[in-house]
Amino acid sequence: MTEGARVDTAELMELLSVSLGVYYGEFTAAAASENLTASQGKALTVLRRGPAAMRALAETMTCDASNITGIIDRLEKRGLVRREAGTSDRRVKNVILTPEGERVADAIRARMRTTRAGLDSLDTEDRDRLRTLLERVFLTGPAV
Repeated sequence: MTEGARVDTAELMELLSVSLGVYYGEFTAAAASENLTASQGKALTVLRRGPAAMRALAETMTCDASNITGIIDRLEKRGLVRREAGTSDRRVKNVILTPEGERVADAIRARMRTTRAGLDSLDTEDRDRLRTLLERVFLTGPAV
């Protein structure tokens, strides 16, 4: 591409698709190494940010609330999460990582060597720019 030429949206979408394919393939393999499905691994890594109500977790993971119940049931049986009643509404169930769940979530991320190596290769300026662009496109961009 010549300098100053505009990359078209279709090309950007294809690069994003390939990038996400690499990321999710690596994530799925890392979760499997901990005997988890990709959805179970995703729940753990989302919960690594902090406790979440079951409904909020389902929304974040873009899945039906009934599916999240099954995912959390299996994680709870393995001792990776626990449920607690909400403080303001006891009908609300918050999901919290156990120390073992934190360890497994961290292990999944640590096994994502290709993704980590790619991001680690960016200098500070490129990291800041990537963060800004990702936030603009996916978090604060125009509504679809």
